[in-house]
Amino acid sequence: MLTVEDAETGETLLTVPVSEGTPVALEYTHSVEKTRVLDGYAVDGTNLTMTRMEFESYGAGLPARADVTVENGTFVFDPEGTYEELYVKPGHVAGHELRVGDETYDLVALSDARSVRLAVERRSALSHALSLAGSKL
Repeated sequence: MLTVEDAETGETLLTVPVSEGTPVALEYTHSVEKTRVLDGYAVDGTNLTMTRMEFESYGAGLPARADVTVENGTFVFDPEGTYEELYVKPGHVAGHELRVGDETYDLVALSDARSVRLAVERRSALSHALSLAGSKL
């Protein structure tokens, strides 16, 4: 399961079933450049391996020295990195979205713009169903 938790309280905000290789992406608007940025990952066991970064202009925090290619006017590169967890501070201006497979989730609305932790955890289908049932009680 890919879990999204409140980074401060640990409250589970979202769980999504994933399997090996499931694509996961964070898409947002760069705060200074006001252009789209996409950070792409793939599920690798209980890790998220970064597979792609797309951005439309260079700006603060973007890889100025990376070996990029240009695809349809967008800068693209294959960054290195495997992460047990990711921390994100969704923002109203940035409009952070989380894509898991074919589904898209509004991280700003989901978290009320609070910092979140994303991680892949091994859970059985029964455990997931029980956690969903418990959240509806």
